Order: sequence, then structure tokens, then C-alpha cells
Amino acid sequence: MLFEKLNWRYATKKFDPAKVVSEDKIERIIEAARLAPTSSGLQPFEVLLITNKDLKAKILPVASGQQQVVDASHILVFAAWDTYTAERINAVFDAGIKERHLEGGALEAWNAYRQRLLSGYVPREARANFEHAARQAYIAFGFALVAAAFEGVDATPMEGFDAAALDALLGLDKRGLKSVTVLPLGYREADKDWLVNLPKLRKSRAEFVTEIR
Repeated sequence: MLFEKLNWRYATKKFDPAKVVSEDKIERIIEAARLAPTSSGLQPFEVLLITNKDLKAKILPVASGQQQVVDASHILVFAAWDTYTAERINAVFDAGIKERHLEGGALEAWNAYRQRLLSGYVPREARANFEHAARQAYIAFGFALVAAAFEGVDATPMEGFDAAALDALLGLDKRGLKSVTVLPLGYREADKDWLVNLPKLRKSRAEFVTEIR
């Protein structure tokens, strides 16, 4: 069933603005992104859920006029931390102690791991930290795409936008976040979408995989 859904999905070019994705489906898509693995479990990003029509209209020119951001039922914006800080890392590790009731040797190992990240990440250049955080956001983004397909919800992976302008519009720059990718969600308007019936174009397995045994 999963592969049927993955073959069904495509980068939707025309959404039906009259069709709205149910909130339970949206929540399951977001939950899939939340459960995605990230390096050291830091989850160094946030997801913004946008349905406001006026805001979507403001995003349109920032997104190079891609109509999907207006016609889609919902938009998810994946925004990564602009850098790693001691405060951010400690917040994650402190939450881990509380949630997992760590003590004794487990607590010592946890705090030793914390110190390795603090000494390795915090002094590092902000740009390198953001790029690392952005890669973690992309993992969750991929999970959201698969979940959307599983739910029968159309999606358009989107990078073609002015990130700095979107950050300013959404106030991300004031929160130490930078937009990484945008995911409009909705339902295809098949009779107006030139891509809908074209065969999926992918490399063959032989071209895609190099086996080393």
C-alpha cells in the first residue's frame, strides 16, 4: 500500500482551492514530522502551520508567484534554528532528564553526551550550525511528504522562495529561525494540472543503486 501511495503522489501543480484537508489528516502529517529522527534528538527546527488566506496571499510573491501557496488548503513551513546555542542544547537535555527520569550512571552518560555537543556545536560557525539544523529539518520534511501520500493528501515540495523575505514576513528572524522549505498541502485539481497524468520519472534501480557486498 505504501508504494502505491508513493507512486500516486507527485509535486502537485494545481490545487483545488475549494477542497480543504481535514484537521485529523493534517495532525497526522505533522505528527509524522515530529516523530522523525534527528541528529542527537535535538529537533533543531520548528514547523509553522498556515491557513490564513491573507497571509498566504502575502507569501505568494515571496514564493516566486507559485500559485500553490494560495490554492493549497494548508501550508507547512519548516524553519531551522539559525545556530546551536548552549541554551537550546541544555533545554533539550534537561527535558530528557525529566522525561526519562534519568539517574545514576544513565544520568552521568547523558550529561557527558551533553558536554560533547556543547563543546562541539556552540563554538562552531553559525552558518555551519544552520546548515546542519536544516538537514535535520529536511528529514522531518521527508516524513511529512510520505505521511501526506499515505493520507491521500497532495503536496508540493517547495524551495523556490525568498527565504529572507519569508523569514521577515513570518517573524522568524526575531525568533532565531530560518525558513528551509515550504510544503503546501491540499487536493489536486486534476483537469487543470498538466503534470497529473504524466508517468513518474525516476532513475532505474541499476542507475540508482551501487551494490557493495
